[in-house]
Amino acid sequence: MIMNEDGGTPMRIYLITHYSDSILLRKKSAAVVANPNDEVQKRFIQRLYSTVRDSMSMGVGIAAPQVGILKNIIWVQRFDKDKFPFEVYLNPKIIQYTKKKQPCPEGCLSIPGRRATTLDRAYAILLEYDAPDGSHHTEMVEDFTAVIFQHEIDHLNGILFLDHLLQEVEEDKGK
Repeated sequence: MIMNEDGGTPMRIYLITHYSDSILLRKKSAAVVANPNDEVQKRFIQRLYSTVRDSMSMGVGIAAPQVGILKNIIWVQRFDKDKFPFEVYLNPKIIQYTKKKQPCPEGCLSIPGRRATTLDRAYAILLEYDAPDGSHHTEMVEDFTAVIFQHEIDHLNGILFLDHLLQEVEEDKGK
């Protein structure tokens, strides 16, 4: 599936409106070993980028499960950096969240036509990840970019942003 097309060819986005897609989107992804010599890994990273930048999608982030691959790989647009570059992260993990929360309008490539404001996203996160060259990094990320990371890492754990909305409704009922 990955090698059938060149790196510039987008992949099909899995949607919660399709039964088999929705089952896969709820599964936990597996860690990967960063290997700059692995042609399949390199092609997949390229195709995942092509998918998030495709005019049919135009997202600010994407996770591998959204194209049917249960691996811990995400792309995130870095609004906290000059020129807002897209960057790829392997095995990203949030190791610390601030107590300060931020409301944020969210949408999802896998949930067409639905946008809503989540209230429980941390303002800042401490993130660990691997780069495709195998190097390991730790970084503090804040504001909207932190929300994108939280959203995409949720995908790696089978969590959709709608789950945060449901949790907020349940918490309001308990008050």
